[in-house]
Amino acid sequence: MNPPDLQQQIENLRWQLPRNFHDRLSESLYGEANRIASRRTARSGTSRRLAFQRKLDRILTSPWTGFPAMALILAVVLWVTIIGANVPSGMLATLLIDKTQPFLHRLADSAGVWWWLSGFLIDGVYLTGAWVVSVMLPPMMIFFPLFTLLEDLGYLPRVAFNLDRLFEKAGAHGRQALTMTMGLGCNAAGVVATRVIDSPRERLIAMITNNFSLCNGRWPTQILIATLFLGALAPAPLGALAAAISVFAVAALGFALAFLSSWMLGRTVLKGEASAFSIELPPYRPPNILRTLYTSVIDRTLFVLWRAVVFALPAGAVIWLIANLGLGGHSIAWWMVTGLDPAAWYLGLTGVILVAYIVAIPANEIVIPTVLMLTVHMAGLSGVGEQGTGVMFETSEDSVLRHILEAGGWTTLTAVCLMLFSLCHNPCSTTLFTIYKESGSLKWTALAAFLPLVFGVVLCASVAAVWRLCAGG
Repeated sequence: MNPPDLQQQIENLRWQLPRNFHDRLSESLYGEANRIASRRTARSGTSRRLAFQRKLDRILTSPWTGFPAMALILAVVLWVTIIGANVPSGMLATLLIDKTQPFLHRLADSAGVWWWLSGFLIDGVYLTGAWVVSVMLPPMMIFFPLFTLLEDLGYLPRVAFNLDRLFEKAGAHGRQALTMTMGLGCNAAGVVATRVIDSPRERLIAMITNNFSLCNGRWPTQILIATLFLGALAPAPLGALAAAISVFAVAALGFALAFLSSWMLGRTVLKGEASAFSIELPPYRPPNILRTLYTSVIDRTLFVLWRAVVFALPAGAVIWLIANLGLGGHSIAWWMVTGLDPAAWYLGLTGVILVAYIVAIPANEIVIPTVLMLTVHMAGLSGVGEQGTGVMFETSEDSVLRHILEAGGWTTLTAVCLMLFSLCHNPCSTTLFTIYKESGSLKWTALAAFLPLVFGVVLCASVAAVWRLCAGG
């Protein structure tokens, strides 16, 4: 057959084909591939598992049920962390503070060490490090494994999927939801977690706003103050519930402020369009326990704890020095508190609280012990803080705590404003150092330090003004 004849036959055959031949052929191929895959799935016994995962996704990623599920899971993780950390924290405090600190003093006395040197090293440097370890280590040993477990199970990508639309409207990235959740354990760890965000602009937004997530160093302050003052306003059976609701409200306010500050940054100094966020929802899978423990304990817990202790030790030295060094007949702490009292009044706070937050920049965990120590020091109370001037202490007796704080001029307004200021103040030095290491910029580190502080000042001043106006004074 001549080539022209063959070409003619092919052309005639092409014209005889149906117009939708290619579409029908594609449908047939895809249909056959689907049937083969279905048979393969059925043989492997995974069809039921896939059906279950689809049902679970309809619950966890639905606009109606996804957000309540997130709130419930977060509440359970935080509840387990808070409740579970109480006993080991108490055991560590007993070992490191109640037993080891007196032993070190006896050792120093037997060696003839000068009182000021033993006070500086033991009551200042050592005691601060002991407080940080006893307060931080147990919650992190619980929170980080739980967080890593949710990550390995495949749930955290669903959280990012749910929050993507909100972050997109704020000009940020959907994966910021993961970094904010990590920040609930430790803001420094949350800043490190921003590495999952590819866009440099959106990564900076996530780093700068991560401090609005309540870290485990601030949870004890929130819970203690809410229990002593806000829970006491409700009837006795409902006191714990009222305190829990108030703490949850502060945490929710933190997320709202993170959205607001992300929106502001995305339209000012970090202007730009939100990048497309394409996320593949992985299948739910059983976690690798060994990998989970290694990631949570080695990569996160010990890394963050080491940095916190390194930065907290100098703070302990400063606390002891300002309470024990005199100037003009008064300690340096007295001059600092007296000088800051007028400004603190407009914020609904006290000078003691502001001084405590200044010297506790290295670690939020030492705020309450520092407040108690300075309050006893300023009010001249006896029978509490028996270890001496400038020595941090804490007590588990609510009546004693409230007596000390009320002697320092505390009211319900002070408690409310402290809870707000605990949420909105400059990050700890560990977080600031991590932001600098991750961003490589002093400018963005400074912005991360002052942005939440501005929010805190505005919030506290507004609440104090409205409170006093309503109270008629």
